[in-house]
Order: sequence, then structure tokens, then C-alpha cells
Amino acid sequence: MMNSLEQGKKVIKDKIPLIPKNPGIYKMLSSSGEILYIGKAKNIPNRLKNYVTDSNLPIRTERMLSLTHNLETTITNNESEALLLEANLIKKFKPRFNILLRDDKSFPYIYIGNKDKWPQLTKLRGKKSKTGYYFGPFASIGSANWTIKILQKIFQLRVCDDTVFKNRDRPCILYQIKRCSGPCVGHISEKDYLSTVDDAVDFISGKSRRIQKNLSKEMEKASKDLDYEKAAVARDRIKALTQIQTSQKINQTNLNEADVISIYKETGKTCVQVFFFRSKQNWGNQAFYPKHDTDDSISDILSSFISQFYENKTIPSLIITNHLVNERILLEKKFSNKENKEIVIKQAKSKNELNISKLAEKNAKQALTQKLIQA
Repeated sequence: MMNSLEQGKKVIKDKIPLIPKNPGIYKMLSSSGEILYIGKAKNIPNRLKNYVTDSNLPIRTERMLSLTHNLETTITNNESEALLLEANLIKKFKPRFNILLRDDKSFPYIYIGNKDKWPQLTKLRGKKSKTGYYFGPFASIGSANWTIKILQKIFQLRVCDDTVFKNRDRPCILYQIKRCSGPCVGHISEKDYLSTVDDAVDFISGKSRRIQKNLSKEMEKASKDLDYEKAAVARDRIKALTQIQTSQKINQTNLNEADVISIYKETGKTCVQVFFFRSKQNWGNQAFYPKHDTDDSISDILSSFISQFYENKTIPSLIITNHLVNERILLEKKFSNKENKEIVIKQAKSKNELNISKLAEKNAKQALTQKLIQA
């Protein structure tokens, strides 16, 4: 009589001759129909043969096979499609024997509309269904709020919703503390307001020097025209901009659009830190604790994390990691096709890349240590 491990191997062995030699995904199922594991392969039968013929399978894989009573496959056009389908299904079904990304969520973006007469400054999560300018992702609501406060201080854009905006007959407290220019009651012309919107878009895109130059010219012209009120507004904005530039942590790595991902593993547990860099600015970082088996390699965990993390997110042009990523070329191809631009995944090499990668790893180690202590 066969034991459960042999029975699981027989299920796979019997299925192999029936499966075409194509790329795709396969699902290991329990007796109750629970999906135990989802894998992908360039050639599904060849991949499945490893489960049957390999005599040195990891303990975790043997446990999975012992519970396997059925196998299902889905054929795809290519390996890149298989990788995408695998990530989608893993996130949907969360099989117990897959490496899983936990604490997954959508990150906040800052949004400025470009169709409104008086564009609003706000933050959004989820799908980018409105037309306008999106900036992000930000690692947290706190990071997004901090940036919005900066934009309010320098450019005085409205943050109130349309209902409040249309029903005001006098300016709110934000106007009194110079955080809004009062467009609701006509304290700024439409032309000047839209000009400040353009400046805000440039500022958050990393073009603050040009804005400061324009504000200086604007202040000089207003002074010559004896429009001292307008000159004072420009002066105050220059002052706020200078203060922000002095206090803001400018990204010294000169990364225009990149995520820095560093992984740290200890006592079978893992933390992954993701730092977001956009417009040469650090837009915050976030810690993740993927679920995996204790003997999973760092390269496997990192590869699975990256594949699942970007399944529902906008992907930057550059992803810098502190370890080699398994199937890097395949991931680059998948991401490039998704974003319709070249995506590069690379291990940190240059001095600047190593500095920020090590900082992210240090954060990962500290976060994991705290989590282990609290567990």
C-alpha cells in the first residue's frame, strides 16, 4: 500500500503524459479541493517531472505532495504570461505552500486635476480613473499628507471638495494662515491660479530651481509695478520654498524614478523594506513580512515578493535590490510589457546604490528584530 507521499507523486506522474509541453501554470489540490500550491513553468511536464524523479525534495515540498490529490494546469502563450497569471492567482487564493506577500495594500497618490476650472489638491488610492496629474506612490498617508502641506504652504492650492468650494461666501481659515489663495471667493484670478497649479506640478516633479527663478522675476516685476501685495505673495512663496529645500531630505542617490527593495532574513523570518524614490526625492518607505517556509532562499522570497508586489501597482523604471533576484530577466520582460516601457531590475553596485540599499537593509533588520521581540 502506497504512503501519502507516493500517492501524491503518482497523481502527478499520471497527469504528465496528458499535458502539452507548453508554458503555463499548475495547481496542486487537496482532497477537499483546496489549492495547496500554484507554480509556473516554461514547459509544464518537464517541471512536474522534478516532483516525481527528485529524491532530495525539501521537507516542505514532501508535505505538499503528501496532501496532493489532484492537479490542474492552465496553458499560456509564453512564460511571461505564466508569471503574470501565477502572481494573480497566488494573491487571489493564497495557497499555504506558496511564498505569500502579506499586508498588501494600495499606496496613496497625490492628485491634481487638469480639467477643472479651479483644480483641487488631494490624495487618492486605488484606480487612476480621473484625468489629471498623479504623483506617487507614497509609502504612507503621513508621507502624502506632509507633501500636501508643503504644496499648500508654497502654492496655496485648494484642498476642499467641490461641494464646500461652491458654497462658500467667505474664505476659510486656510486662507487666513496663507495655506490657500481663496479661489472660492475670487481672491485670485483663474489665470494666476492655474499658473500656481503648473508650478506645483513642476515642483513635485523635481523642478524647484526653475520655480524659484520665476518667483524672483515675478516679485521684481510686481515691485516695479508698485503691486506690493503681489510682490509680498511671491516673496512669501520664495521664503517657504527655501525653508522646504533646507529641511527636506533630498535624495542624494540622484534616483529619478526607482524603488529600492532590500530583504533581511533571520531565524526563518523575513522583512522586506521598499523605499520609494520619485523626482529625486524620497517619498517614504514601508516594511513587509512575506509568509514563507523557513528553508526558502532569499532569492526565491525576493523574486516572489517582487512579482506579487507589482501585480496591481505602477512599476518604476528602475528596481534596485540588495540580493540577486531569481528569474530577473523574466520579471523585467513581464514588467516592461505591462508598463509599455523598459523596466530594469538590478542588484546595487555603485557607491550611491549600495548606500541606499544598505540603509534599506538596515531598516529591514531593525523592523524584523522589533517584530520578533514582540511576537
